[in-house]
Amino acid sequence: MEAVEKVEVAALNVEYFDSAPEGWDAYIAAHPKSKIYHESRWNKLIEKTFGHKTAYYVLKRGSEICGVLPLVRFNSMIFGKFAVSLPFINYGGPLLNDEADAPALVQALADFRKQQDLKFVELRLDEEMPLEIPCKQHKVTFFLDLPDDEEALMKSFKAKLRSQIRRPGKAEMYAKSGGEDLLDDFYTVFTVNMRDLGTPPLPKDFFRNILQAYPENASISAVYSKEHKVAAASFLIGFGDTMEIPWASALREFNKFSPNMLLYWESLRYSVEKGYKRFDYGRCTPDTGTYKFKKQWGSVESPLYWYYVMPEGEELPEMNHSNSKFDMVIKTWQKLPLGVTKFLGPKIIKHIP
Repeated sequence: MEAVEKVEVAALNVEYFDSAPEGWDAYIAAHPKSKIYHESRWNKLIEKTFGHKTAYYVLKRGSEICGVLPLVRFNSMIFGKFAVSLPFINYGGPLLNDEADAPALVQALADFRKQQDLKFVELRLDEEMPLEIPCKQHKVTFFLDLPDDEEALMKSFKAKLRSQIRRPGKAEMYAKSGGEDLLDDFYTVFTVNMRDLGTPPLPKDFFRNILQAYPENASISAVYSKEHKVAAASFLIGFGDTMEIPWASALREFNKFSPNMLLYWESLRYSVEKGYKRFDYGRCTPDTGTYKFKKQWGSVESPLYWYYVMPEGEELPEMNHSNSKFDMVIKTWQKLPLGVTKFLGPKIIKHIP
């Protein structure tokens, strides 16, 4: 019998760094499932805006990187110490060459949680992974495949939807897209909407820093009344073949004109113009008004998976509107003057991922 040569497989090594190690961004650029948020540039932006530091986890076999995970650490007076991959946006989580390495990463995160005295580690994923840890499936997103031109895009919609898109135009509303030149208009609508929802707004510097760090990826679309007053606005982030709309708002005073319909059309049209092939409508809660709004565009629902490394038997964290503990706080926030919420909001939201 002919001898079979034995091939030695290097042991898996998992470690973390306080700054992105050599090869980090090259690995992300080559990984088919990477997001813009995995990049070291994005995580430096988070530290610059909020002061939160990132732990850069790297999985290696020998000298070869076979997985990465950026993990942003929080030390909150409100919620205590925890870590998230990644905060303020919809995605993050590990990128791996082989999902069989996931348990080793989870063990490393469990050790990290204990060493850092964290309540939990949260991993936000857009697909299920073989992780034997608690998981929440409370959010979904929607994806729409985009054609090569806006005429084909409009034709792909049902007649009723096309009519709704054109409705704001009958009230002489109009839309445009741009960059930092539209930031003030976006933030005006965003802060009013957040106040009305009872949620502290993200700081304007966060959006400015994104636009400046990613001038080719980030943009703003906005809708205006015939008096040239901003009525609705969205913030767009493109990466790979996908354009995402993480933030979109409209002023309630214009609801009768349906500016949201024109806003989403402009966001879609602009995405086609820029050559993107898929549109990500951003996360929402099933069976809500936002969910139904996004579904009507003929988009395909896709579940999101939030995994938790935490002590056994602990309740999953609820740092959102669904937690009844915040009902009184939300109602109070909704009654505050806008100037107060714009001043206090960024100081609070930096602690809520």
